[in-house]
Amino acid sequence: MTLSTLHRARVVVFVSGSGTLLQALLDAAATDDYPADIVAVVADRDGIEGLARAERAGVPTHVVKLRDHADRAAWDQALADLVETLRPDLIVLAGFMKLLGDPFMDRFGDRVINSHPALSPAFPGAHAVRDALAYGVRVTGCTVFLVDRGVDTGPILVQEAVPVDVDDDEAVLHERIKKVERRLLVDVVARLAREGWTLHGRKVSIP
Repeated sequence: MTLSTLHRARVVVFVSGSGTLLQALLDAAATDDYPADIVAVVADRDGIEGLARAERAGVPTHVVKLRDHADRAAWDQALADLVETLRPDLIVLAGFMKLLGDPFMDRFGDRVINSHPALSPAFPGAHAVRDALAYGVRVTGCTVFLVDRGVDTGPILVQEAVPVDVDDDEAVLHERIKKVERRLLVDVVARLAREGWTLHGRKVSIP
């Protein structure tokens, strides 16, 4: 996929919680040389710090709650309809804790990226750090990937290893991974915005 070089890429960020990944993107986008703008932040619930971060940065926010719709498909459709109006080049799931269904993926599935606090395909799901510690791995890490219709199964854009120390608990290890995750996500969004990408099967190429 090739993005226009005539403008900074339009990025919509999805959040469900504190928004530390969002903050890293907001900070990067506030600089003159970053090739992307955060044009909107979308959440699945209100009253969260992620929305407050966006509001402090002057970024428009939208909340699309699952309980306000007849079923999951209707929620997905409403989400897709909203995002269509925002004209995104990229959609970044930054701690967004819901899977996106067919109505959304059919429309935007070629431009959604996510990050996961493990070296995929190991330890998918919401408890990757806990699961890695329970398994006893000596190395874990972070993966940034294109989203598909599975759980943390999409084509890999970039990975970086993070060592596991013998005295790590979940909170300590997760924070160390998050530092890598924030940097990788900011870097990948910039590279995709500048250079575009192509997908061949499960292999992603960034020129």
